[in-house]
Amino acid sequence: MKNRLKVLRAERDWSQQDLADALGVSRQSVNAIETGKYDPSLPLAFRIADLFGLEIEAIFLRD
Repeated sequence: MKNRLKVLRAERDWSQQDLADALGVSRQSVNAIETGKYDPSLPLAFRIADLFGLEIEAIFLRD
């Protein structure tokens, strides 16, 4: 699934580790989500959206 996670993270000057720590996941998980190799679970997608103050649809895009 395509997403805007890397762009949103960069706008806030957060490292992958910063985001991972805020979400309670590994840096490798953040990297896999950003590169589209892993689709997050729905609860994790909601945590990501809440962290950025956006709707899920504003972060995760249809292919």
